[in-house]
Amino acid sequence: MSENPTDNSAWFAERRARIEAIVARHFSLAGSLRLHRAALGADILRAPINIALAPVLVTVRLLAGLCALIRLPRAASWLAARPILLRSAVSARVETILLHELFEVPLRTNGPQDRGTRVAALCGGGPLGQALAARGEAAPDLARQILRDIGEYTSTRAAMAEVTTALFTLIAGGLVFQALTPGMISMAPGVAAAVSQNTAVANFPLGATLGGVWYGVFPVAVPPWLVALTVLGLVCLGAVVATFAGVLADPVQARLGIHRRRLNRLVDAVEGLVSAAPGRGFVAREHYIVRVFDLWDAVISALRILRG
Repeated sequence: MSENPTDNSAWFAERRARIEAIVARHFSLAGSLRLHRAALGADILRAPINIALAPVLVTVRLLAGLCALIRLPRAASWLAARPILLRSAVSARVETILLHELFEVPLRTNGPQDRGTRVAALCGGGPLGQALAARGEAAPDLARQILRDIGEYTSTRAAMAEVTTALFTLIAGGLVFQALTPGMISMAPGVAAAVSQNTAVANFPLGATLGGVWYGVFPVAVPPWLVALTVLGLVCLGAVVATFAGVLADPVQARLGIHRRRLNRLVDAVEGLVSAAPGRGFVAREHYIVRVFDLWDAVISALRILRG
């Protein structure tokens, strides 16, 4: 790549031509299974923390947008650059794939791969590094912004895994409890009630058969502590499911062309940075979809509490 904008455009056109092969290789069912091998470990512990931090991420992004709207660019940039979510092993693997296969960044195959190492790799060689070097002293900041955009892209996969988990929860609630359960909180009362009912029937003094009849007429009162414990257990279970939900979400998104369109947006954002074209960079919208499910879940739970 050179300083000539025409040459840059040709190189980025080649990036876009690579997207279909990358999606087929890594986001098919077989490819997604290979990716999620990295989740068998600390990612299971990171998942519930990231789910808890996701509303904070959305709030910070909204504040960044508000600062940009009222013409406070430095505050907007600072907020947008905050790494709210913990970086998972799967996200790090996807980041490596994009840097190496899509943008031809010469990454080391051994040694630490922290953020500083990757900034150095971006600036240190390859066509993209040459283009960044042409920007002079701005090169390291641009490299960090490219990594932030790639990190924003990888976070969309986690968001879509949450959406997939919410859809599973909605279907399970409809089939098992005949109720709308867009999240684990709204599902918890039904699960707690079923546990209480089954326990009471099994322990009925005159036997389980008569216990079923008795408690069918006089339902068991569900203690609040059991509902709270069930919420905690289901949220942890949902986090584990979300860790591996990408195994199904990735092939569906690949089939629908969502991965291709999202990667094209990422290439557009990187090209805009390299060519100093005005733009917002890569913005992940999927987190807002997940928050719709969370809000729906909270409203349903609140209505049920008000109804007693």
